[in-house]
Amino acid sequence: MATVGDVTIQEDHWIGGARVSSPATFDDVSPIDGQVIARVARGGAKEAEEAVRAATKAFPAWARTSREERARLLHAIADGVEKRLDQLAIVETTDNGALLRSHLRGVMPRVAHNFRFFADWLVGLGHDDFETRGHRNHVSWDPAGVCALITPWNAPLMLATWKIAPALAAGDTVVLKPAEWSPLTASLLAEITVEAGLPDGVFNVIQGYGEEVGAPLVAHPDVRRISFTGSVPTARHIARAAAANLTPLSLELGGKSPLIVFADADLDLAVNLAVEQYDNAGQVCLAGTRLLVEESVAAEFTERFVAKASTLRQGDPRDLATDIGPNIHREHVERVDGFVRRAVAAGATPVIGGGPNTDLGGLYYRPTLFTGVAPDSEIVNEEVFGPVLTLQTFRTEEEAVEMANSTKFGLAATLFTGSRERADRVTERLVAGTVWVNCFFVRDLQAPFGGARQSGVGREGGDWSFDFYCDVKNTVTAPGGWNG
Repeated sequence: MATVGDVTIQEDHWIGGARVSSPATFDDVSPIDGQVIARVARGGAKEAEEAVRAATKAFPAWARTSREERARLLHAIADGVEKRLDQLAIVETTDNGALLRSHLRGVMPRVAHNFRFFADWLVGLGHDDFETRGHRNHVSWDPAGVCALITPWNAPLMLATWKIAPALAAGDTVVLKPAEWSPLTASLLAEITVEAGLPDGVFNVIQGYGEEVGAPLVAHPDVRRISFTGSVPTARHIARAAAANLTPLSLELGGKSPLIVFADADLDLAVNLAVEQYDNAGQVCLAGTRLLVEESVAAEFTERFVAKASTLRQGDPRDLATDIGPNIHREHVERVDGFVRRAVAAGATPVIGGGPNTDLGGLYYRPTLFTGVAPDSEIVNEEVFGPVLTLQTFRTEEEAVEMANSTKFGLAATLFTGSRERADRVTERLVAGTVWVNCFFVRDLQAPFGGARQSGVGREGGDWSFDFYCDVKNTVTAPGGWNG
């Protein structure tokens, strides 16, 4: 067992209602200080097989469980999350380096909300019957089976429960494979599901590396749904494995989102939300990392941006006054720094930042803003996933739209303008799964969420989640002909 503060965490897998060890382990290192905080069971094909078998065994009874009972259990899980909110927050902060204040105030409450939302949505899920030449059509959502859920390290529990909650609500059983750089809150969630009364085998957690335990999981013929959040290269591997079994996929992938500022925008609002793109040390898939600013206000915007960004406090994420913590892992910092160094070599100018924060050492990287970037440069077109933004200028609305749509991604876009007519024109033309106008990161679970182009496949949220996690069935009944 591992201990973070006063929280004890089981390091073994959770399969079929029991802890299961593995012969091998891997070190879970805190990005805050580089200390090993846990030695976690390192699964492989054997554990993937056991977890799918346990989930398959539990599926028939769980699928027959009434909507009302499933909803009650999801609310009980939410109660357990709220009861242990402080513990979950400090464990996740220690594990992945995100701000403790964010976990306490927003992230962990949102975890509980994920369960409550899908519990309530399930109870109200339905479609009005309709007639075809006198025949009655009735639409139903049947549980699909075992779901393999593979989640990232940047917001481990919140992003996992965006998937877990609707899958369980739908009547599916779950095998969760958390990211190896931040696995600990998934283990705590397993305990919470037990306390809530979830039947054995309905929720399972297997830990380890993608190529060792994730690959056999997604290739398993008894897995009926795969939902993955992560990188495009990994998604391609998963898609190839799923293709052999024709397993339906939901993929939320990378982003290189534009943040567009027109001259008629509220510049104070635009600057403040642009600086917010450094949140979580830039490790946010939805972040507007490409600042596109109308040329006539670019100098003023840049001046205000630099002044605002200079007030950000970087340091220990457990300090509630900290604004930016460390990046997740040494390998990731080296990747981010590689992008920055190549951008400088290609002629880009770092207006702020441009390298690691040597005052703090470790995995802290200075918030960076580049100007003078070429439209076809790597730093403009590839996802860095660190505190690195670029700033480009445009002269016309047409040019702004063209620049916004110029990458292979299409996850999100943010637009600032004082003109409702312009907002309507521009948003209609933007290639993105989500567009925010004069706001950022307002996320309602009843809305569809996903990406275009290489930012993903499919949509989740509200009915879209149940459309994915269920087999949607239409029953057509002829009129009359009944014997009783």
